[in-house]
Amino acid sequence: MSASDKKFLLELPLKVILTEDGASNFISHNKKLLRFRLADNLDEYGISLNKFSPQSIQSMILLDYISKIEISMSEFVSSRQEVMDLSKVIVYSLLYKQFDREVYNALIQCECVKKHNRANPAKLIDNKTQMSDRQLRSTLSGKQTVIQTTRKAILDPIWNAIMSNKDYSAEEKNVYLLMSEKFLNRLGLMNWYIITTFHKNEGANEMFIAIRNLLNSYMEKSKVAEYISVMVMELALNNENTNIRKEARKMYHGIDDIDALVFDPEIRAKIVQELQRKHELVFLSWKLGGGASSIGKQGRLSITLYNKDDEFQEVKENIETAKSSNTAKKTLIDFYRELPEGQEGTDLGLYYLSYLDDACKKVNVKFESLVNQYSASDLTVINLNFNF
Repeated sequence: MSASDKKFLLELPLKVILTEDGASNFISHNKKLLRFRLADNLDEYGISLNKFSPQSIQSMILLDYISKIEISMSEFVSSRQEVMDLSKVIVYSLLYKQFDREVYNALIQCECVKKHNRANPAKLIDNKTQMSDRQLRSTLSGKQTVIQTTRKAILDPIWNAIMSNKDYSAEEKNVYLLMSEKFLNRLGLMNWYIITTFHKNEGANEMFIAIRNLLNSYMEKSKVAEYISVMVMELALNNENTNIRKEARKMYHGIDDIDALVFDPEIRAKIVQELQRKHELVFLSWKLGGGASSIGKQGRLSITLYNKDDEFQEVKENIETAKSSNTAKKTLIDFYRELPEGQEGTDLGLYYLSYLDDACKKVNVKFESLVNQYSASDLTVINLNFNF
C-alpha cells in the first residue's frame, strides 16, 4: 500500500446535505437525519460530521448521496490542510463521476456495441439501459481475470507513454501513473459489463482507444483540483482576516497599527475567541452537480464563501431573493482590485485566480467567478462555479 492510499481522518465541522437517495439510504439503516439551517437560510436535511475519512465522503459522492457540504468557522488558518484536502476530495470525486459517464457515452458509440444493438433490438445497450448493481455484480463475478487482462491492455500504452516522456520529472511520472490507475479503478460496473462483453470482439480496440483518450483528458483535468483548493483557502483566509481586523478595531480602540495586533499570536487568539463568542463565522460550501437525473448538470460544482453573523440571519430571509438594488455584482478580479490598500493577500489572490483561470481553460473546464456585495448587511458572497 502506498502512502497516498493510507487511511487518515480529517477533523472539520461538516454539515453534509443528502440527496433523496442519500436520505433514503440513511433512513433505511435507522440513521436519524438532522435538520440544518444553512448559510443561505434554507432548511435542509443531512448528517453532521466532525471527524471523517476522505474515502467515506468520496464514496457518498460517487453514489450520488451528497448534494451539498458546508463548513462554518471563525478561523480557517489552523485547519488549512484539512480544508484543502476536503476540497480536492470533492473535485476528484466529481471528475471520477464525469469520467465514468463519458466512458459510457463513448462505449455505446463504438461499432461493436452498435452492431450488437442492431442484431439484438430486445437487448439494447444505450442511454436508457438499466441494470441493477446486484445484477451487474453477479454477471461480473466470474470475470475478474478478464477484467484484469483488459485493464492491463488499456493502461499499458498510457504507462509506457508516461515513463518515456522526458519532460516529466520522476515525481510527475508517479503522479500520472497513480492518477490513471485511480480513474480506471473507479470505472462503474456498467462500463465493465460492456468491456467484458465485447473484449474479444474485433472492435474491442476501438473501445480501448476511447477509454485511453478519456483517461488522458481527465488526468489533465485533475490538475485543476489543486488550483481550486488553493483558491478556496485563499478566499477563506481573506474573509477570516477581514473579520479579525474588524473585531480588532472594536477591541483595541485607538491603536493605529492593526496588523501588528492581528499577527501577534496571543492577541489574534483572543480576537478569534471573541468572534466565536459572537458567532461571527466564515461559511464555505460546495454544491455538487444537479443529481443523477439532471442531464448536463452532473458535472457542475458551485463553491460559495461568505461571512455571516446572527444579525444577518434575522434581517435577511434568503440572500438569493435579495433585491438587486441592495447588491453590487462584480467579478472576483474586480473584488480583489477593490480591496482596501494594504489588505493582505490581494496580489496573492489575483495570482492564484490567474493560475486557476488558465488551468481551467487549458483543460476545457468552464469556470466563472462572481461576487455579490450586500450593502445593507456589509456581507460579501463569493461564488466560484465550475462545469467539468
